[in-house]
Amino acid sequence: MVLGDSFNSSLFRSTFQRVFSRDEKGNLEMAFNATLEVKTSRELKIAGALGPCVSANEKGPNVAEMEIGIGNTTKWKLCGLTPNTNMSIFYEVANQQGSDVPGGRGHVQFITRYQHSSGQTRIRVTTVARNWADPQTGQHSIALGFDQEASAVLMARLAVHRSETDQDGTDVLRWVDRMLIRLCQKFGEFSPNDPNSYRFQDNFTMYPQFMFHLRRSQFLQVFNNSPDETSFYRCMLNRESVGECLTMIQPVLYSYSFTGLEAVMLDTSSIQPDRVLLLDTFFLVLIFLGETMAAWKKQGYQEQEEYASFKELLQAPVDDAQDIIANRFPVPRYVETEQGGSQARFLLSKVNPSQTHNNAMYGGDGGSPVLTDDVSLQVFMEHLKKLAVTTNA
Repeated sequence: MVLGDSFNSSLFRSTFQRVFSRDEKGNLEMAFNATLEVKTSRELKIAGALGPCVSANEKGPNVAEMEIGIGNTTKWKLCGLTPNTNMSIFYEVANQQGSDVPGGRGHVQFITRYQHSSGQTRIRVTTVARNWADPQTGQHSIALGFDQEASAVLMARLAVHRSETDQDGTDVLRWVDRMLIRLCQKFGEFSPNDPNSYRFQDNFTMYPQFMFHLRRSQFLQVFNNSPDETSFYRCMLNRESVGECLTMIQPVLYSYSFTGLEAVMLDTSSIQPDRVLLLDTFFLVLIFLGETMAAWKKQGYQEQEEYASFKELLQAPVDDAQDIIANRFPVPRYVETEQGGSQARFLLSKVNPSQTHNNAMYGGDGGSPVLTDDVSLQVFMEHLKKLAVTTNA
């Protein structure tokens, strides 16, 4: 699927050409007529799947009564596969009492059949095993096995699925909030009714931040997007890898200055006059010149030999942006803008509004204020901690 203004646009042409990319043996980097079958040990049942698939209507004893996504089957059909195709599979623990589970392992086997572009029919079998833990006594072990990045992507896909099936946007946001609060209550360390005492384990610290950006993302906030755009964004979220999906949920921001390159927070405080920023949202790659950098460029300093370092500074994000574009499918939109430019809105809509027109300290160096009434990540975290430590929440 490609999103473009017209068939004549360079974005569409570049993406369409990349559809026919070939590997080192000259074969197309795609597969066809694929199926994914999942087998489990008796303690697990399959609740469903989310991804670029449809049900193959194959029943079995390990099908769960609870349906999540595309469920009531152990097998799914995928019309096409790419090197980045990614699926989410959900399970239900059949042995809730856990009488014979502790100390053992649960097994899951994935059987993928597909037709390779060379014409061969191939089967790939992957078997994984995971330790069992009693939810009453082994909560620490469960917490150590928590993958906050994969969990954020799963929650995003579930939220999108709920919004497309039986709930409106407001209900989905409330559901995301409830699930986040429950997680914080279960795995956080705190004293009852004392928000200042709240602490998260290291492998949970980024998860609330992912949920904050998910709530503000184009996947759940459909205002100012056409139905076609929303469908495209959600389709890509359902099929890309965890790393790429995280970039969609929480874009990556890099800062270039005379002191070097560094990854910076997705925050208004990162917008400084003496910086060049590179924003990667997966769908868009943007270069943003700070006020001072933009003024120097307009005055042509980069054309003078004595300012060769400034010319290199301006070129560095361009080269990195081209590297990102060259390795991404579909090809992202490329934008160059500056402080006060009309297309700076793409950056301002993504950063955490820690400084707005309501609380900005003019004359300070804390970053560029954003004109918005959205709550900041700091306020979001404060309210989350209050709700998590409240005994009757």
